[in-house]
Amino acid sequence: MGALSHIRVLDLSRVLAGPWCAQNLADLGAQVIKVERPGAGDDTRHWGPPFAKDPNGQDTTESAYYISINRNKKSITLDISTPEGQAIVRDLVKTSDVVIENYKVGQLAKYGLDYLSLCAIKPNLIYCSITGFGQSGPYQQRPGYDFILQGMGGFMSITGEADHLPGGGPQKAGVAIVDLFTGMYASSAILAAVIHRDRSGEGQYIDMALLDTQVAMLANISSNYLCSGVSPHRWGNAHPNVVPYQTFQTSDSWIIVAVGNDSQFRNFVKAGNREALADDPRFATNPARIEHRASLIPLLVEMVKEKTKAQWITLLEAAGVPCGPINNLQEVFENEQVIARGIEMHVPHPTAGTMKLVASPMRLSKTPVEVRMPPPLLGQHTDEVLRNELGMSASQINELHQRGIV
Repeated sequence: MGALSHIRVLDLSRVLAGPWCAQNLADLGAQVIKVERPGAGDDTRHWGPPFAKDPNGQDTTESAYYISINRNKKSITLDISTPEGQAIVRDLVKTSDVVIENYKVGQLAKYGLDYLSLCAIKPNLIYCSITGFGQSGPYQQRPGYDFILQGMGGFMSITGEADHLPGGGPQKAGVAIVDLFTGMYASSAILAAVIHRDRSGEGQYIDMALLDTQVAMLANISSNYLCSGVSPHRWGNAHPNVVPYQTFQTSDSWIIVAVGNDSQFRNFVKAGNREALADDPRFATNPARIEHRASLIPLLVEMVKEKTKAQWITLLEAAGVPCGPINNLQEVFENEQVIARGIEMHVPHPTAGTMKLVASPMRLSKTPVEVRMPPPLLGQHTDEVLRNELGMSASQINELHQRGIV
């Protein structure tokens, strides 16, 4: 049994931040019921190709995007714009511990599905709202998109090559980091609220905003600004406080070298037959290397080009210099450590036959994470939930189907 097997979550969210949060809870054992629009479902169901393939190699209707964030959930379809649909949500809330939603501020109030309405039904309910800018402030009604928040929240001002270099300019991350971080923060906030409820009996409202998360997750960069009053700029793959700490092109590929102290720097240049650089007063200490970065880096660039990626990694690992390759995804999933950790999982699926998933990184010794269910088909569990959780008869369920409510 998972650590959260006693918790039931009603997931009214869609796209990424909310579903990512709900999947984290589901992986830890929570029972998650995902509510989707009849006939269409979560927007991400249609965000493909790629789609999962069936045993004959043909595309299914299950997009890779949707698959990545919705395992261990049951899917029901429900039109919450109808009084009947709203009544079903309220009935499900009575036996739920947590509600997660990412509608625009105030949108669910007109359906009677906002926090104040639902906590009147379930006083100890934990209700988590995820929006772009939060429930207060002048931007509260603005829609929030990850890309925009990466720019607005400062991330893109420090990401990308420096303006004066080829290809310089702001750059977004290769994955929707604001959505994902918000989902992770929301997971932690919900768990804290569950612990508080178990101790006090009180439920509560959780207001999560993408903008808040983006500013917070800049961590030391935000702190650097608050302490100095100076806005940091883009360093590309270099580090503002440590040199050399960046990517280098070898004779056949790229590597990362992360020199953390002066002895590691000596070992690095010794491996490249340039030990004299470590005796040069301009480069002997990290503060000196920062001051003379422009002189040092071109020398290191030429040095690294003299050997292959494999040669450098062998030499540097033997010398105790932190380093690593820059892998594509094929190389990632073929990596012996990734294989040993079981990060690629194969689970049975009703249309794909066998579906490949990325395992949760959470490793608990007493309550291990399990994939109990693959990402659900649209509305796969509607009848089951209505029958088993709400006690509806076959004729009642059939009428709801005929009227398009489910």
